[in-house]
Amino acid sequence: MNVTETLSQGLKREFQVVLNAADLKTRLDDGLQGLQGKARINGFRPGKVPVAHLRRLYGRSVMADVLQNAVNEANQKIVADNGLKLAFEPQIRFPENKDEIEAAMEAKGDLAFTVALEVLPKIELADISDVSLVKPVAEVPESEVDAALERMASQNRSFTSKGEKAKAEKGDRLMISFVGTLEGQPFDGGTGEGIPLDLGAGQFIPGFEDQLEGAKTGEKRTVKVTFPENYTATHLAGKPAEFEVTVDDVQGPDALKIDDELAKGFGMESLDALKSAVREQIGRDFDAQSRRKIKKSLLDALDGKYTFELPPTLVEQEFAAVWSQVEADMKDAKKTFADENTTEDEARAEYRRIAERRVRLGLVLAEIGEQAKVQISDDEVTQALVERVRQFPGQEKQVWEFYQKNPQALAEIRAPIFEEKVVDHLLSQVKVEDQTVSREALYADEDATEEAGEAKPKKAAAKKAKKSEAKADDAAKADDASA
Repeated sequence: MNVTETLSQGLKREFQVVLNAADLKTRLDDGLQGLQGKARINGFRPGKVPVAHLRRLYGRSVMADVLQNAVNEANQKIVADNGLKLAFEPQIRFPENKDEIEAAMEAKGDLAFTVALEVLPKIELADISDVSLVKPVAEVPESEVDAALERMASQNRSFTSKGEKAKAEKGDRLMISFVGTLEGQPFDGGTGEGIPLDLGAGQFIPGFEDQLEGAKTGEKRTVKVTFPENYTATHLAGKPAEFEVTVDDVQGPDALKIDDELAKGFGMESLDALKSAVREQIGRDFDAQSRRKIKKSLLDALDGKYTFELPPTLVEQEFAAVWSQVEADMKDAKKTFADENTTEDEARAEYRRIAERRVRLGLVLAEIGEQAKVQISDDEVTQALVERVRQFPGQEKQVWEFYQKNPQALAEIRAPIFEEKVVDHLLSQVKVEDQTVSREALYADEDATEEAGEAKPKKAAAKKAKKSEAKADDAAKADDASA
């Protein structure tokens, strides 16, 4: 096997590997002889099948294995002899000349192929002793606890029938039954009985609730709506539908009760215990936001200290992931680049810079972690995997097996653990000063918070994410309080 470097340009390398015919024949003969003792062929005693006969039957199959093993050997030799760290798996290019390939398969001619590589840059770690960071911290105000309790009480309040003559208003709960049709035909999932609908909560298809305002108990109404373009049931997305709705009952909300009974509904012994649980959860939320901000400041400082060539394919892959998310968010928000006071070209340039930053910081953190000998224990990975599995109730076994059988997926579990450990290592080496701030200041400029593995789409998409996050926070507080 002869290996010759043919290209060294930036982080790109190419090598030509030549396997001469004699070497191929030797490898093929060794493979066939190894097969001779295992082959079971009618008319021949075990171990007595002539090699020539085996070659006629299995020669091409054995030679395919020979070539694959030779490619693997070549890759290992190139990496070891040149001390390379690969950004990607090597790309192999075989000759386009079919006659040359056929000759090699018969071990009657040399085979020359190209190994194309992209390598990681060599990173000299920068001095960070001059880095000073401010960590914003916030105390949990009682008003925040009270507001959370009010939301929890509101979500769990009871309702009482308002009687037959009362008209439904926003804030009321309707008990409804309905039959939905598409072009006059009922469809799967379009029928329901005794379904609660809280007017103004936005739980149903846009426009559905509005058409039931003012309805009375026993009243029937035809509700006309159009399913959203991004509706989860693709066979309904974007289609107009009609629902024949019967209002079974109109119920008004009872007074909010924030007391021990509310606490017991969340598994707490008393209201004081519930308040403590909510306060602790909000405190954890504040701590997590504080961590995000100090991490952002640290990464900004690192980003300013490193400039080096980035592996082009890594950047392209990162940009593709970022851009697909941007396009999806723009589509969901029904926005154009003009609505954001930009153009597609300008947006692409901006998000390419984000992709480059993410790749650069990822490589820097990896190098720092390697030199600092940051280790991740199996227990840490298992704990993180358990948390991931819990996000899929009813599918725990399938999700667990998926990660256990897919090393690449499991690596995605390890990566954020590694990153956080490296961040902890760096924070221990720089100056960090705590600064007490208000809740508003702690969460200010949240759109700008960007972690090493994260790039958040801006403006409309970010606003949408904030609204979803606000709704999720209350549910999380309730869940955590009852845990």
